[in-house]
Amino acid sequence: MSFDIVSAEKALRKERAHLVHQLDELGAAETGDLRADIDFGGSFADAAAVTAERTEVLGLVESLKTQLDNVDRALAHIEAGTYGICDNCGNEIDPARLEYRPESVLCVNCKTKVTG
Repeated sequence: MSFDIVSAEKALRKERAHLVHQLDELGAAETGDLRADIDFGGSFADAAAVTAERTEVLGLVESLKTQLDNVDRALAHIEAGTYGICDNCGNEIDPARLEYRPESVLCVNCKTKVTG
């Protein structure tokens, strides 16, 4: 079974745009840094509420940034001609995995070892 690298790249670029948009909606740049114009405290009377909201936003931004980094790594592999090769063991990543998760840079065996 083989995979369609053109479709994978198209899906990755679409996902990248979506992730960048989500980061922007949360007030963060592509780097994951919050913009200076974000105000968590202007309308809150309770400092705990401000802290809770900021913590939630930071958690979401961190998750989105991780996803964006994975997409960027996969796109870099496409450009380098190494897409579909596991970063860890060098074996081919199952095409079914790439079809389901085009941002994958680890085979199932290596991903399982990383995440336990």
